[in-house]
Amino acid sequence: MAEREGAVVKKGHEEGLKMAVALLEEFGLPLGLLPLEDVIEVGFVRDTGYMWISQRKKVEHQFKKISKQVSYDVEITAYVKPKGIKKLKGVKAKELMLWPPVNEMTVDDPPTGKIHFKSLAGVTKTFSVDAFAAGQ
Repeated sequence: MAEREGAVVKKGHEEGLKMAVALLEEFGLPLGLLPLEDVIEVGFVRDTGYMWISQRKKVEHQFKKISKQVSYDVEITAYVKPKGIKKLKGVKAKELMLWPPVNEMTVDDPPTGKIHFKSLAGVTKTFSVDAFAAGQ
């Protein structure tokens, strides 16, 4: 995988989770965005912003403040940039009975307290950043 060249890779749940949270923090993204369980590895290529996360099993998480069910696949990939994530793969948010893939996220800059999620179908949803704070 050429896109993984030059990556910093952390193995195991504790190290991987630490790295994922540190990256969210560095890029100004809500720390509860990735409620991961049983992480195998997390990798990040600083030059391109390419990031991947491997976990043992698919995780479904309920964000209580916005009543949203989100599913995280065993393999999640994305390009991380300040205040945003692009070309996200492996994350779906339940919309009625459908699970459209979420492929982009942006936090308002200057901050308004809002985060926007865009699906491949072009549907955009906006929520309060607080809904994705750590521990939500």
